[in-house]
Amino acid sequence: MCLAVPGRILSLQERNGTLMSIVDFGGVQKDVCLQYIPDATVGDYVVVHVGFAIQRLDEESALQTLAEFEHLGVLKEEFGNGFEIAARQAGLANPETAQPQQSDEPEVRS
Repeated sequence: MCLAVPGRILSLQERNGTLMSIVDFGGVQKDVCLQYIPDATVGDYVVVHVGFAIQRLDEESALQTLAEFEHLGVLKEEFGNGFEIAARQAGLANPETAQPQQSDEPEVRS
């Protein structure tokens, strides 16, 4: 799923001529490009889609939306570990934490 999610700007910085920020999405922090909202400031709430802030949003609306997304489990799906979520949905073990299978073959050393 790929949603537009509201978040609060925590910091601003310019990287290679691009205005970037750290944005907090209810506890999850991500790098976000602010080129479409160059007058945004620290503390503003913005709607972010695929790493780009696309709209400014008032705090009340942002917090209500984040609470609803949290209630629906959307934030975990949007920001969670994609491999873990896919494995769980398929009824398999998480490939990142699964133990490697032991081989009956002797270890070859050079």
